[in-house]
Amino acid sequence: MHSQEIYLNMGKNFTQYDYKSGTDSSPSLQAGSGNFYEIGYVMTLNNEKLKYAVGLSLNEYNALGGDINSSYSWNTQYIGVENTFSIAFLNTGGFQASANGGLGISTLIYGKQNLNGQYLDLSSQKEFSGIWIAPKLGLTASYNVDNDIYLSIGYAYSKSFNVSNSTDEKLSFNNNQIQFGVHFMLR
Repeated sequence: MHSQEIYLNMGKNFTQYDYKSGTDSSPSLQAGSGNFYEIGYVMTLNNEKLKYAVGLSLNEYNALGGDINSSYSWNTQYIGVENTFSIAFLNTGGFQASANGGLGISTLIYGKQNLNGQYLDLSSQKEFSGIWIAPKLGLTASYNVDNDIYLSIGYAYSKSFNVSNSTDEKLSFNNNQIQFGVHFMLR
């Protein structure tokens, strides 16, 4: 039985911004892509099927927008802590599939907006800065390639909310994440 592991996940974020200013929303925003990285620790709870993971993450949430008169893009990086519970629903021949759910907490460490060639630092913008929470759900499949090493692939959907923004301009991120990971069992 494995009771603990460390992991490194990386992959791609495909992010759609949901922006509202008062009662207006901006329908001309397009999804952008960015990278993500996460390193963490997993412990088994009660039995081999139920696990809890805590990790440090770096996510890029990017988007594009514009119309016939102007074009703009956002490039952001958020650092945070991920908390995830997983339950295995298939475990056979070194292959395991699990369903995941969790909550991430993050904050902006880098952000730039490009509006027709002019750059704006987003760290001073209340709708981007502050504390963000992100509930997420996903699926992961892993395969044992050596006694103590697993490789994994997964998908997660999350919706990030800025809980510290009290202005009329509201922003949230709808994110689809493709994950690739390597897991090292600790004995």
